[in-house]
Formats: sequence, C-alpha cells, structure tokens
Amino acid sequence: MEKICVAVRVRPPVSESVDLAAAACSHWKVEDNRISLHRSLAGTPLPPALSYAFDHVFDKDSSNSSVYDLLIKDIIHAVLQGFNGTAFAYGQTSSGKTFTMNGSHNDPGIIHRAVRDIFSNTNMSTEREFLIRVSYMEIYNEEINDLFAVENQKLQIHESLERGIYVAGLREEIVNSADQVLKLIQMGEVNRHFGETNMNVRSSRSHTIFRMVIESKGKDSALDDAIRVSVLNLVDLAGSERIAKTGAGGVRLKEGKHINKSLMILGNVINKLSDGAKQRGHIPYRDSKLTRILQPALGGNAKTSIICTVAPEEVHIEETKGTLQFASRAKRITNCVQVNEILTDAALLKRQKLEIEELRMKLEGSHAGVLEQEILKLRNDMLKYEVEREKLAMELEEEKRKSHRAQGSESLTQSHKEDSFSTQQGDAFSTPTFKPAPHAFVAKRSSYHSTTPEYSPLPYEFGEVADEDTWFKMNNGFIADLDSIRMTPAKQVSSVPSIDDCQIGNYKQVEDLQRQVQEAIAEKNEFMKLHQEQLVLNNQLTEEISKLKKEAQEVHQRLRESCKAVNEEICSTFQSVDDDDDKSTTAKLSSRTSEFVMFLMSTLEANVSMATHKNEENKSSSRKDKDGNKHKVDAWTSYYYMRILKLFIILILSCSLSYILYRTAHKLLLGRRN
Repeated sequence: MEKICVAVRVRPPVSESVDLAAAACSHWKVEDNRISLHRSLAGTPLPPALSYAFDHVFDKDSSNSSVYDLLIKDIIHAVLQGFNGTAFAYGQTSSGKTFTMNGSHNDPGIIHRAVRDIFSNTNMSTEREFLIRVSYMEIYNEEINDLFAVENQKLQIHESLERGIYVAGLREEIVNSADQVLKLIQMGEVNRHFGETNMNVRSSRSHTIFRMVIESKGKDSALDDAIRVSVLNLVDLAGSERIAKTGAGGVRLKEGKHINKSLMILGNVINKLSDGAKQRGHIPYRDSKLTRILQPALGGNAKTSIICTVAPEEVHIEETKGTLQFASRAKRITNCVQVNEILTDAALLKRQKLEIEELRMKLEGSHAGVLEQEILKLRNDMLKYEVEREKLAMELEEEKRKSHRAQGSESLTQSHKEDSFSTQQGDAFSTPTFKPAPHAFVAKRSSYHSTTPEYSPLPYEFGEVADEDTWFKMNNGFIADLDSIRMTPAKQVSSVPSIDDCQIGNYKQVEDLQRQVQEAIAEKNEFMKLHQEQLVLNNQLTEEISKLKKEAQEVHQRLRESCKAVNEEICSTFQSVDDDDDKSTTAKLSSRTSEFVMFLMSTLEANVSMATHKNEENKSSSRKDKDGNKHKVDAWTSYYYMRILKLFIILILSCSLSYILYRTAHKLLLGRRN
C-alpha cells in the first residue's frame, strides 16, 4: 500500500503594482511544507489563521524543474520498471495548472520533461528493449475526443481483463524519440478547446489526458521472457470557476457547467476514498468520464501525484480554501501498486526454475549451516529447561510429602490424646473410635481420612461379600438375613504417608484398572474351566452313545432271530394240523395268518432300524450341543426302547391270537367230522 503524494504550488500574484502584490502575498505564507492563512496588514480583517501541511509546498518563486524533480521523477523511473503512474494538476481557473503541465519555452512543463526523461533512460538501458506508444485525448462537455485525429469524436470507454480501462477507437502512435512525441503534442494542442474569460485570456475549456504506454522486454531471453506493460497518464484539468467572476455566458457557460460537474464528482470520489475501507461505501467512478478513466490512479494500481495550484490574491481566498481541503482529503488515499507483467508459459516455467535454483543455492550455502547450529542450540536449551523443570517438580513433590507426613503425625497424636481422655472419663456413652480392632469385621469404608489407617477396609475376596444390590434393598426397607452375608475381616497394612488430591485421583484410577484386570483374568479362568468340563462331558456322552448303539444292534439282532423262530414255529404248526377235507379253508387261514405275521415282522424290523438311525443322529447332535445336555440323549434312547418293546409285545399277542384262532377252527372242524 502506498499513499498518494500531494503537493501545493502557489502561483505568482497578478497585480498592477509591486505594493499591491506585496499586500496580496501577505495573506498566504509558505513555511517549509506548510501553507497558512494570516490576517492582512491593511484592508478588511480576515478569519483566524488556517494552516495546512502537505508532502511538498512550492512558493511563487518555484520553477517547473523543482516541481518535476520532487514529484514526478520517481514516478517516471517506476513506470520504466513496470509500474503504472499518474500525475495531474488541480485548482481553480487561472491558478497555473496548464503552465505547470505544459510550461513555456524557457521553463518546460511536466509533460515535456517526462517525455525527455523517459527516452533518455530507455536509450541508456542495456538490459531491456522498449516499445512506446502515445495517445492524446480531451474530455469536452463530457465527450471524449481524439486530439491526434479530429475525426475521432465521442469515443466510448471500455474495460477488459487484458487491457483494463481504455478508450475504444483512440489513435495510438508508436514513437522512437522525444522530439517526435513533442511534435505530436504540439499538433494535439492545436485541436484542443480554449476560450477567453474575464479571469484568463487563454482558458482551458476541457480536461486533457496525455497517455504513454511503455512495453519492455529483457534483451537476454534466457534469463527472463516476461513482458512489462506500464501506463503513464499526465492530466491537465480544467479549472473550477464561478460565473460571477468569469462572466461566462452561452457556450462558455455550458462549458463551465460540465467542468464544475466533473470536478465535483472527482471531489466526491476523493471524499469516499479518504473515509477508509471500513466506512467506505459505493465509489461513483462511473458518474463522470474523467473519474472513470482515472479510476486506476485513484485507489487502484498506480503511483499517483497530485499538484494543487492556488492563487494568492485576497479575492480568491474561498477558492483557495476549497483547493487546500481537496488536497488534504487526497492525502489519506492509498493505492495498491504492483508491477504489470505478461508471462507466457515458457517465461513462467523459466522464472520458477530460477527461483528454485536460487533457493537451492541459499540452502547449500553457509547460511544453512548457521541455521542448523542455531536449531541444535535451541534444542539443547530446551532439554536443559526440561531437566530443570523435572528436578524442581520432584523437589516440590518431596516437600509436599514431608508436609503431609508432619500433618498426619500431628493428627494421629491428637487422636491418641482424645482416646486416652475418653477412657479416663469412663462414661457409659463414650465416643466410638473409627479404627477397627485387628480381628474386627468391616462393613463399609470409614469416612475418617485425617489419620493413616492401620487396617485396610478391603476384603480378601470379593465373591463372598454383600453385593451392591443387597445393600440398596436394605436401605429401602428390605429385611435381609444378615447371617447369610459373610463379612471379611480387615487386613492389616503398614502405614503410608498421605497424598494430595491429584495423587488420590491417580491412585483410584490405578485401582480401577487393577480391578478390571483381575476381573478379566478371573473370567478367563472360569471360561477355561467350563471348557474343560465341556470336553470331559462330550467324551462321556460319546462313550455312552457308542455303548447304546452296540446294545441297540444286539437287541435288534436278537429280536429279529426270535421273531423268525416264532414265525417258523407257527407256520409249521399250522401246516401240520391241516386235514384233507378242509384243506382249502385251513390253507387260506394259514396263509393269511402267515402274511399278518410277516407284516408285523417287517414293521418291527423297520422300527428297530429307525431307532438305530435316530441314535446316530442323537449322537451327532449331542456332540454339537455346547451345554452338554445329557438328559436329552437319555430321553430319546428311552423313547425308542419303549417303542421297540411295545412292538414286540404286539407281535407276541398277535401270534397268540393267531394260535387261539387256529385252535378254535381246528376244534370246529373236528366237531363237524364227528
């Protein structure tokens, strides 16, 4: 950020006699870089003195050369390096603006000096090549006219990312020397609008902007291919005027209205910019073509200098005050200045490579070693500070322990004194002691922590004490059998020193972690024990199932053999007792009885096979059973044995019934024969 450079120049007084001139000069006094208003020695009295300070204040004896050297020369050098620059003169009519910018034959103005200075620097430059283009325009009655080409009238303002704010259709001339530029300026001055008023014979009726576009490129393309493009604006503003003083009418009146309007908008822009970024609202750049073209110079990307010219006469005091107030507000404006470069891809890559090489050389230089030594030194200092801090912390902890030990011993002594005193009194209702006897039972932890305990309130085992639910129920009125609650005798421990609150919290956390570890180990042991029991039970079930399988097979074989024997015996008996007369009837009865017996035998054999198969399935299911449910296997085995037994009984009853039928039929047949 860079502030705008503001200077004030007092023109020489215009008077018919030297005495009157001296009297006029007494109103404004210049001291160093300050201008102040004083009372007149003669004539009407003036208001109290006013004083203004600026970057530079030039008196009536100053020349254009001193103004250029102090204000514009640095901007010209910056423009050749790629920065934008703007310089313009502001003030009332007939205050010396055009003289400051254009000058005379004996004392050239800022524009002529800037042109010659630019070409002298470009000709002496051995590192860069320059291309310069110039244009000249005027803003007359809010219309932009080209002073190099009269036919280019009423031009429009455009804006783009590449060119920024520019005037479309404006003629640009490529120039090679200062004389060529000065000839073009002289030609443009012929086309400029001038007029005569009561205050000035040759009054500027328009704002003029002389623009130079300077492009430069390094001669050694191997180092840098970037192209710098900078713009220099040298502006000669028309002066503000009062109709009563200028006596303007007709065309001059119209010109004065447009001039005053554009200068008023310029003052509004300066006021907005001087308020600061936080309080700043909308800036009306577009309200006037002058402020629109000068937008980069006012709060933008440009180095800017403003020359405010004032008239020292008493009659122009109010206009001079307004000019000085304008200059004071412009001093508070800041611009963001930067180099304007056009980088191609190749130029960008080359620049990045150069930056990388430069950084690498810096790292490989001696500076890197110095930084490394400083880093090691800082690390060592940090380690020393850490060791000292730990040592101090240990000493502080030791002091705390000693103080707690002393307090514990004092409280223990006090408690012994109280016990002895209560014993000597011998009252029936003595105060109970909080310290249990060596063989006493502990129900809960005592809340007395001032002395070191002799016996630990923790039980040996947690499995046989009253759980939390039991105590909660008893507190709510539940009557429990206290004989079933086993209390654990207290464990005697050695006295330990008291610790502070922070250590108590850490100790409780450690105890919780130890308790969780012990619970996890106990749970693991319990699971291992259950696993071993499960394995033993599975082995037992496997052996029993194999035994049951063998027994079922033996029973099956025995039943099959016995059923076959019974069947053969019945069939032989039926066939032996058949008579010749009733052979067909007996044969039919014998065959049906035989078929019925065979059906019962096959049913018995199928049920026995099913029982065997179910035993096999029961064996596999008992192996997969995680709980080792032996009762389930025994129930299935008993069920199938009962089923086989029922079938065997039915078979015996059927055989007996068949035999009874046979005997009855045989008797009937014998009765018929007799």
